[in-house]
Amino acid sequence: MIERKEIEFEGAEGNRLAGDVWGESGHPVIFLHGGGQTRRAWDATAERVAANGMRAITVDQRGHGESEWVRSGHYSFADFSEDVEAIVRQVENLFHARPSAVGASLGGLSCLVAVTRHPSLLESLILVDVTPKMDPEGVAKVRGFMAERMEEGFASLEEASEAIARYLPHRKRPNSLDGLRKNLRLDADGRYRWHWDPAMMRENRGLSAEGRGLMEEVMANLPNLHLPVLLVRGMQSELVHEVHAREFVDLAPSAAYVDVGGAGHMVAGDRNDVFCSAILDFLTDRRAA
Repeated sequence: MIERKEIEFEGAEGNRLAGDVWGESGHPVIFLHGGGQTRRAWDATAERVAANGMRAITVDQRGHGESEWVRSGHYSFADFSEDVEAIVRQVENLFHARPSAVGASLGGLSCLVAVTRHPSLLESLILVDVTPKMDPEGVAKVRGFMAERMEEGFASLEEASEAIARYLPHRKRPNSLDGLRKNLRLDADGRYRWHWDPAMMRENRGLSAEGRGLMEEVMANLPNLHLPVLLVRGMQSELVHEVHAREFVDLAPSAAYVDVGGAGHMVAGDRNDVFCSAILDFLTDRRAA
């Protein structure tokens, strides 16, 4: 059994970021979850990475999980990317090595913005079903699901589970609701709500603010990004189609991608076994080089 220890980081605005460290030694690998998730989405993956001789660091991004809700209400991709820079610098200082990062969806885009602006920030990067260009209908579907019950919440864990089942009909239902409990908070009114700050969905400084311009900047900078990058795409992804993946690897000189069959956008949750094997192969190759 791999030991998990809690850790805290300071974000770009002095905001408190909660995290876990898995493993006692080895190359540091930072895991950043998708929008609306928490660091607990990485538990199984982090444990396996640590069991393979690396140190896994999972972090609740600003406004998510046990991390602080920022008073400024700043939740644009640029804000998240500045937190990524701060986390990486602190990990490097703590463990005396330039880390790699694994970013899903929001976490991946935040990393991409950071490394296209600071190409030497990371040793390598794994993107989980995310590219600067994605299917707009798929993006709208994800945001619609996040926003649909963010104020009203759910009367029970079972009700929340039913909502997820409707959103992800291809995924096998879990035998236990304990995993779902980690992504919800029980408020004083007795209702369960997603474990993230609703301010993320606001227009002025939320996830939609200046996003298109920022992704155009990332696309323009990809030819100059010589960082080793692996894109892990869910073969049934509703957001990242094969044309998006091919365009990304054509533009980024040191990028490659793999498809995971039987997985949609939530690759690590849909096929964690295949996902872990893919990222471990990539990380191990980087360490052996």
